Amino acid sequence: MPMRFALSNIVLVAALVLSACTVEPNQVSANGIPSPTPFQPLTENASDSPYSAAAPTPLHLPTLTPLPPTLTPVVIQPELIPPGITLPQFVLPTELNPLTGLPPDDPSLLERHPVAVKIANYPRYIRPQSGLTLADHVYEYYIEDGLTRFVGVFYSNNSEWVGPVRSGRYFDENIQRMYHAYLVFKFADKRVQSYFNTTDFAEYLVTPTIGSCPPFRKMEMRRNIEDYNNEYFNLSAWGDCVARDGLDNKRPSIRNGFFSEIPPNPDLLGLQVFTYYSVDSYNYWVYRPDINQYIRYQERDDMRDGKGETFDLLMDNVTATPVHASNVVFILAYHTFANSFDADDEVYHIDLTGSGEAYVFRDGVGIVAQWYRTNRDQPLLLTTPAGTPIDMRPGITFFEVIGENSYVDQGDGIWNFHHETP
Repeated sequence: MPMRFALSNIVLVAALVLSACTVEPNQVSANGIPSPTPFQPLTENASDSPYSAAAPTPLHLPTLTPLPPTLTPVVIQPELIPPGITLPQFVLPTELNPLTGLPPDDPSLLERHPVAVKIANYPRYIRPQSGLTLADHVYEYYIEDGLTRFVGVFYSNNSEWVGPVRSGRYFDENIQRMYHAYLVFKFADKRVQSYFNTTDFAEYLVTPTIGSCPPFRKMEMRRNIEDYNNEYFNLSAWGDCVARDGLDNKRPSIRNGFFSEIPPNPDLLGLQVFTYYSVDSYNYWVYRPDINQYIRYQERDDMRDGKGETFDLLMDNVTATPVHASNVVFILAYHTFANSFDADDEVYHIDLTGSGEAYVFRDGVGIVAQWYRTNRDQPLLLTTPAGTPIDMRPGITFFEVIGENSYVDQGDGIWNFHHETP
């Protein structure tokens, strides 16, 4: 689909952007035998208090210096290669995290399955969320009623607090499969849950039960918030639960990504990137050249009744830093409904198979791109329109998933994406 351009007339207040607090760097369908989720209600710890410590302690991670990778001879063969595109071999990494291109502070964390956690973005009073800056990859996508939700993929970091955890969606199947992840969510619409339970990844579904495993808990300082918005996952305790219950936790085969610290040619600047999902959900990223990071701002209020845009920094309650990313990637994907009943409730199917239009932002540069699902069980491949793989800056990558019919305008380093579905 060609890129659509329109006139942009956005006035930015420089003080709002540059005076922010600093950041410390650092469907496809599946046919299978129905099976239960890996954890059933337990009774041995039924008396455990639902409330835990008062609040997470801010965590400041050490700055990591990338080490040269030592590649293994194990190769993952792409299953989908468009004509005219030549790719190097997908090699399994050893010392480096394949999702970030960085060595983990604790290499043993890579000897496990990643964990994908559904994290709320609404209602606004649940902010700041916990753990977003500790995920290696984060996806944001439209759910319903003008709102979005995150799913964070945790591989090289743990956190005692991740959340608030909210319900699953059909889209989450893509994340589970691409990352071989345990999928942590707080239940789902019965249509979604019933489908998940019939798939071949049903054993990797993690939902709340009674007891200490899986390690869901509530935050004491947010006791005044309704229970369904006060559910957190203790990723640091997850490994013990997996061992206790004899679950699969061997290191999966996830291909190495393409990374480089060398900035790309600045053919198009990408200094500020706005995303409009709805009058209730809009955000922007601003590039900070002093730390080579994009910083996330989130809407403060809706734009109903003639109200203008207002923004606040989106913070992480665990690390006490703004949500940030080395790379921000826009994925344009087809959004559809299985039937009229799903359309009435906005129960979307987001098709992340095949290929589509994409945009990559790193180092203050915007890159027109294509995304490819080369393998059902591997992360997306991003290339230039000519088919050359795009190098990510080592670090966190944040994906904004918007509709295939979305449009974009840009000028003077400012980009505006407007989410649209058929």
